[in-house]
Amino acid sequence: MNRTSLIAGALAGLLLVGSASAAPRTVTDPQAPRALQADGPVQVTWTDPAQFTEIRQSNNRFEAERGDWVQQLAKYVQTTAGKELQPGQTLDVTFTDIKRAGDYEPWHGPRSNDIRVMRDIYPPRVSLTYTLKDAQGQVIGEGERKLQDTGYLHSIGRQSDTDPLRYEKRLLDDWIRRELRNQATAST
Repeated sequence: MNRTSLIAGALAGLLLVGSASAAPRTVTDPQAPRALQADGPVQVTWTDPAQFTEIRQSNNRFEAERGDWVQQLAKYVQTTAGKELQPGQTLDVTFTDIKRAGDYEPWHGPRSNDIRVMRDIYPPRVSLTYTLKDAQGQVIGEGERKLQDTGYLHSIGRQSDTDPLRYEKRLLDDWIRRELRNQATAST
């Protein structure tokens, strides 16, 4: 085998490996994580996204699975909720279901197959369980919550208008502000 053939074979192999890792990741990938790395007082995990309403009832399952939106929402909760906790407090959150705002309406034609349409009939919904503990490890708040914002299109939020998860983040903000902030400060 000559040197040119060897180099060409090596480059082809590198391109093949590079293109395999460049494939778009899906939230339902069995190799995808189901928890964030512990970073501070808030630990966030999630159940199998393939069972989330966003995937099961989507009119375009392929588009609904794309990206890492579950992990982005988990990081958002980790950062935002962490700011509300008192020193020594810890919070464990598990997402059990997510339905993102909007849906795909492929019946409008092939060019609209990957466009998420926002309508009042497609509100964001997040179901989660949580456990809030004080500095001594005593449970000061826990439960299961089913969050929903049916007026999401009529609310003015702080998130960027270009953030594709702005409605879900606003929903989580409301929960953190309304419930966690009160529980976290009531224990001090």
